[in-house]
Amino acid sequence: MQKKHQQDARAKGRIKLSCAKCRLRANDAFREFERDELDFIETFKVGELAIDAGATILMDGQDSPHLYTVLSGWAVRFKLFEGGQRQVLNFSMPGDLIGLQSAMFDKMHHTVESLTDMQLCVFNRDRVWELYRLHPGLGFDMTWLAAREESIMAEYLANVGQRPALERIAYLILHLLERGRRAGLAKGNTLMTPITQEHVADAIGLSIVHTNKTLQRLRATGLMTWKRGEITIHDAERMAGIAGFQASGAGRRPFI
Repeated sequence: MQKKHQQDARAKGRIKLSCAKCRLRANDAFREFERDELDFIETFKVGELAIDAGATILMDGQDSPHLYTVLSGWAVRFKLFEGGQRQVLNFSMPGDLIGLQSAMFDKMHHTVESLTDMQLCVFNRDRVWELYRLHPGLGFDMTWLAAREESIMAEYLANVGQRPALERIAYLILHLLERGRRAGLAKGNTLMTPITQEHVADAIGLSIVHTNKTLQRLRATGLMTWKRGEITIHDAERMAGIAGFQASGAGRRPFI
């Protein structure tokens, strides 16, 4: 599957869209590029790649010649163990960069799989050093994205290791809602999401049965509802108090 996607990415390089017309640039949550940065990104970019839901984009232990920015859709990052257990590390949304680990360490240390149909912007990883050398502003952006990914996984680790079940789920949902708002995937306190209870269970380190019972408890408080791919928070302040969640702020964030 991964090899096929890489072949598709090279083919689509002949019909790449202008970065100046990128849909992410219309989102006020993302910073604007300088003219020279935009010109470089136009040449750094290989093309666009359409991905079906359920496809493996990057595989644990394998190499990839490309980096990807998510233009639309959702993906999940996870580690799969020999016994069949899965640990969800994070979810990817529009504006997120995936594949940097392979660019820096020659292979991936986790798998990335699409949860929905996706559109990805494809970059040649061999030019990453050129990006850092010629455009330190973009280099800072890429470093920021890597640091942000590390920060998210640190929060997920603390969530799994130290919080009771109810707090774990409340924290995860609030975190996804905050990110979803900035990515244009939420309306007010309602997040449109493809994630399932199984994804939640694998992200917070609980069985699916325990996760289901805990979600029922959370629903019973009246703080949230979850139906037909939509999660709605009815009392964000109270839910944040339960979860120990603090919003990260509304400043503009980088993307590549």
